[in-house]
Amino acid sequence: MDVEVQFLSIDELEIEYYLYPASPERKAFPTLVFLHEGLGSSALWRSVPELVRAELGNPSMLVYSRAGYGKSTPVEGDRPVSYMHHEALEMLPRVLKALDIEKPILVGHSDGGSIALIHAGAGYSVSALVLIAPHVIVEDQSIEGIAAARETFLSTNLGEKMSRYHTDAESTFWGWNRVWLSPEFREWNIEEFLPSIEVPILVVQGDMDEYGTLAQLDLIARNVAGVVEKKIISGARHSPHLQFTDEVVEAVVKFLTQFIDA
Repeated sequence: MDVEVQFLSIDELEIEYYLYPASPERKAFPTLVFLHEGLGSSALWRSVPELVRAELGNPSMLVYSRAGYGKSTPVEGDRPVSYMHHEALEMLPRVLKALDIEKPILVGHSDGGSIALIHAGAGYSVSALVLIAPHVIVEDQSIEGIAAARETFLSTNLGEKMSRYHTDAESTFWGWNRVWLSPEFREWNIEEFLPSIEVPILVVQGDMDEYGTLAQLDLIARNVAGVVEKKIISGARHSPHLQFTDEVVEAVVKFLTQFIDA
């Protein structure tokens, strides 16, 4: 990150964030807001946010870590099945209001993509959505992938690697893993939010995604009211923006140029 980390206080939580100002030429461009995945953080986006922003002429941009992630306040205990709804309907609106951000472009990966869909579908004002490997329903492939992640965490040094990016890697991993593998989570479904979404959407997914099939993208395209563009990345797994950064950044920038001088 080429700006200094800041912290936003919400109730008893400290939320880590990086807020980039707009260049004079991009004052009118909607703020880019990056929403990380279920084991992600601000830092785990790597260079992607800065690359997208630079290619667009440096509009304002927010990259933050949700509570329980990165340098934000750790969250102990198991999460409720509704944790993404809570983020979309309670936390994200408060973050945006506190930072005076209106009608953002939400760029969400995995859980972050689902949070973006819930937020927009609930009637909050956004300019567009960029969704990387989002979840709309729980598939068998999702559960199999998350069960495999549990075994990896237990049998390798994944926890040690995660501790470089999260204040409490144990609670970060198990908070995410246990709720997804709970019997109750098999009924999780956000299709009800889709018909209300009228803004342009770009959906990006790898054709070898271990956590979901291309049916997730079809559900979005079939049920939202707005225009949907799809970008399938050949050979990519669940994080195509990290495996094939140039290809994904190019697709995102091409999609978002419609908002330059709009």
